Amino acid sequence: MPGITAYAAIYEVDSPKKGDYVFISAASGAVGQLVGQFAKLLGCYVVGSAGSQEKVDLLRNKLGFDDAFNYKEEPDLDAALKRCFPDGIDLYFEQVGGKMLDAVLLNMKVHDRIVVCGMISQYNLSEPGHLKNIMQIAFKRLSINGFTHRDYHHLYPKLLETMLPYIREKKIVHVEDNVEGLENGPAALVGLFSGRNFGKQIVKIYHK
Repeated sequence: MPGITAYAAIYEVDSPKKGDYVFISAASGAVGQLVGQFAKLLGCYVVGSAGSQEKVDLLRNKLGFDDAFNYKEEPDLDAALKRCFPDGIDLYFEQVGGKMLDAVLLNMKVHDRIVVCGMISQYNLSEPGHLKNIMQIAFKRLSINGFTHRDYHHLYPKLLETMLPYIREKKIVHVEDNVEGLENGPAALVGLFSGRNFGKQIVKIYHK
């Protein structure tokens, strides 16, 4: 699922152009890390946000992002984005929503694009948060595409054709968070919502 989601985002929903400035929220997650690496292979400048310094280091040092920041340590997300994108964002891959999306809307370039895969900050709220900067969509004439992996599973052969050579050539790295034993599954699931995992959370179950 993470692979087909990332592939569809980059190669089907809105393929970035060489030289585009791309921002990815929740970038160290299973989907975000692949979206960023695909965008780099297409010649983009890629910045990601994550929730810890360890994840920021992972993005910069192992996954090849041009820059990254810890959103939990940024008192002003608008200022953080302006620091990373002084000339604005061409393409935003949205996985967080809420305050992050509000800040991104202020930093998009005119006539550019947002691809919406998810909004994890909103999933468990009793009432969704409200956007303050939504009029930027009109002012900047932004294009927003929402999508889900469910519409793209027929492209799985193309995903393998594209991705497997990149993995063999070490042009793409995928990071998983593995725990062993079904008894550790509940804690691993809860950890997803506090950002404890690195990449896709896997629970390994062994049969004797």
